Amino acid sequence: MTTSPPEDVRKKRRLALVGGSLGNLVEWYDWFVYASFAIYFAGSFFPGDNPTTQLMNTAGIFAVGFLMRPVGGWVLGRAADRHGRKSALTLTVSMMSVAALLIAVAPTYGQAGYFGAVVLLLARLLQGMSIGGEYAASATYLTEASARNRRGLGSSFQYVSMTCGQLLGLGILITLQRTLSTAQLESWGWRIPFVLGAIFAVVVFWLRRRLQETDAFTEQTSGQGTGHDDSARGTLKALWQHRRQAGLVMALTLGGTVAYYTYTTYLTKYLIGSAGMAKNTATLVSFTALTLFAVLQPFAGMLSDRIGRRPLLITFAVGCTVGTYPIMTALGSASSYWPALGLSLLALVIITGYTSINAAVKAELFPTHVRALGVALPYAIANALFGGTAEYVALWFKDAGHEKMFFWYVSGCALISLVTYVFMRDTRDATLSRAEAEAVAEAASGTRGRAGTVAPAKAVG
Repeated sequence: MTTSPPEDVRKKRRLALVGGSLGNLVEWYDWFVYASFAIYFAGSFFPGDNPTTQLMNTAGIFAVGFLMRPVGGWVLGRAADRHGRKSALTLTVSMMSVAALLIAVAPTYGQAGYFGAVVLLLARLLQGMSIGGEYAASATYLTEASARNRRGLGSSFQYVSMTCGQLLGLGILITLQRTLSTAQLESWGWRIPFVLGAIFAVVVFWLRRRLQETDAFTEQTSGQGTGHDDSARGTLKALWQHRRQAGLVMALTLGGTVAYYTYTTYLTKYLIGSAGMAKNTATLVSFTALTLFAVLQPFAGMLSDRIGRRPLLITFAVGCTVGTYPIMTALGSASSYWPALGLSLLALVIITGYTSINAAVKAELFPTHVRALGVALPYAIANALFGGTAEYVALWFKDAGHEKMFFWYVSGCALISLVTYVFMRDTRDATLSRAEAEAVAEAASGTRGRAGTVAPAKAVG
């Protein structure tokens, strides 16, 4: 019979869930508002009368953030493995706070020439590094800090918070658009969301300072039967010894990240540009669909704790492989709210099979001494190459007159991930620490005494 953990343990886990999740929210809020408010501040940093050129310049600086993700994944993933998950989480949110503040106070071209654009570039470099490390640090922390039979649920809050960050940014955008004139937004109003982002980050910094380190990392640093060279923690040499798992992370991320960016970041533009939907209607479709998408994540996470990770991953990959073309084709003809919302929700339900548990799956693949780096670096590379370019690939096909080829591109990426899911082992029963392994062995020993031999779970920590 399973006994409930003590109240102090439950309190610690609740704080870990809040602290790990809220940082993600702030990270993705800042990431989102840059793209959303670029139409208002592009002219402040780049002179000229051509709005398209101004937006292309700000988009170029935005793209730099994706290029910095692998760097952030490497630097901050290493920091998380060497100095602790808590310290890495604190560092990522500090970097994001500084980046948001830099954008908020950056001088315009009229005040300081191109120096303002340089400040903007520096801020985006910091944002890219921060978000590249945040994913791994929070994925590792949320997974390690959750009870073994609740890791799917705990890790699902990563995408809950990511989506809520986008929704918060979208809500502030809608509010400012309705309370300020376009001239006010272009003059000074665009700075408001970045000031708010810096304030949010300071609050999360305070919260994360109260977090406790995970038992798995504490056990690792105390050397309790780990058998690993302490100096090798979080190094590329140590990661190379687990290169198969790193390759798995890239392959299982490929289909999920392309699908996620297709049905979130690109969806609104697709509804406006291809379906001919009014901007306010398309925005409402995205807002509603993302809200319901966030609500779905914990339920899918709990399901994976009961039936395993692979069934959800395979369901996602099959649905995305065979469903992308008909769903996107139908969305291209959906000119009203309800049909577009229904189709968008169908796509996001399919994607939930990946988003709700991918953090746990990746963390469960690696031993403690290289877990954060193992999650961070291959994920960041796959995300930069495929997730970050999804919208550009879609627009490139559209510009070339072959828009539907993008649908096959998304399906092809999902198919590659499907093959990976079919042949990989299920990670649900992995033990992330020696203490977990001993508890499982003890439970298995008790079960053997009552009902025969039961094989203990494989320990990967």
